[in-house]
Amino acid sequence: MSLDEQALTYPIPNDAALEPPAEWAELRGKCPVAHVTLPSGDQATLLTRYDDVKQVLADPRFTRQLTAPDAARLSADGGGVFSSDMATVIPDGGEEHQHWRRLVGKWFTAKRMNALRPQMAQIAEELIDDMVKRGAPGDLKASLGFPLPVYVICDMLGVPAADRDRFSYWSDTFLNLTRYSKDEIDAAQAEFFQYMSGHVAAKREQPGDDILSELIAAGGPEDGGLTDIQILATGMGLLVAGHETTANMIGKMVSMLLADRTRWEALLADPKLIRTTVEESLRFDANSGFGLPRYLRDETEVSGTVLPRGTTVICSMAAANRDESAFEAADHMDLTRSPNPHLAFGSGAHSCLGQALARTELQVVLEVLLRKLPALDLAVPVEDLERVEGLAVGGLRTVPVRW
Repeated sequence: MSLDEQALTYPIPNDAALEPPAEWAELRGKCPVAHVTLPSGDQATLLTRYDDVKQVLADPRFTRQLTAPDAARLSADGGGVFSSDMATVIPDGGEEHQHWRRLVGKWFTAKRMNALRPQMAQIAEELIDDMVKRGAPGDLKASLGFPLPVYVICDMLGVPAADRDRFSYWSDTFLNLTRYSKDEIDAAQAEFFQYMSGHVAAKREQPGDDILSELIAAGGPEDGGLTDIQILATGMGLLVAGHETTANMIGKMVSMLLADRTRWEALLADPKLIRTTVEESLRFDANSGFGLPRYLRDETEVSGTVLPRGTTVICSMAAANRDESAFEAADHMDLTRSPNPHLAFGSGAHSCLGQALARTELQVVLEVLLRKLPALDLAVPVEDLERVEGLAVGGLRTVPVRW
């Protein structure tokens, strides 16, 4: 029976925390447009080749309208960031979407991120000092990977980082695949909506130097700004996206580098490799989560296969990033790889708005760790690292380290 005839379960089960499932290579080679069964039981189409994923992510016919009546449900209980009603508030395409990106994107330029580097480094140093005081072994994810991006995005949104545990829970329910029930998701998202509504109202009364205050100051649609509900949805979306994926990526990146000690030693010998190492870690990440779902409004052909209108397509950027046709020695982690046109942040008009923020945070983490904890090592064998399960984002449950 071929892979396509099997209708693979997706996400593809895999116990190895840092290694790709064996099915990726087989799918790219023999079945690049594959039928898969989602956690909801609905059918979707999975793409694993680099060229196909890049084509679909840049093609406006593949939309984010996952609330369409015939779109596949990702999770059995519904909800989640991809199918949330809040996700439809932000314009999906065309000039309206580009207008939204221009308004919000001013806060995520490389120039602005460079200005934040000293503050990020100071936060990282304090978090590492606290971890060291508590003694080895420590959990790098809980001690550094999670709090650093939370502090940064909270500061950018003007929300108190003291509420970070609540943000984490709300984010997890938005990213749900199989972990939470519909009642839990609905309750959490109602709390999140109420919290952010109160925060936006407070910013109207007392503006600060933050994204939401600036969006409010821009006025409504008649002034070239956003509607109240769009500002609210933007705040919620940035809070989820601004910490969850980077928090997980910090733990995975450090684990990848420590899994083969020669990688960490190479960085210690030549810290100038930090920038290319971050890019290669993003490409090499085999545990990046669900991928990007897209809904097809019109019949379209991909890789010689005609996809009918109403198809839900899952783009696996992680599988595409291991495509030998796009990357030489794709299954080898090369810290000097350049150029590195990986798809970790997507591609096209919907590529990740916060990629400069994520890159800067990952670079700063490596800079500070290499300087302060050169003897850093995993405190458990690589095979004992456990994946985050049941969420649309990939990660490790804990990252036990010693120094």
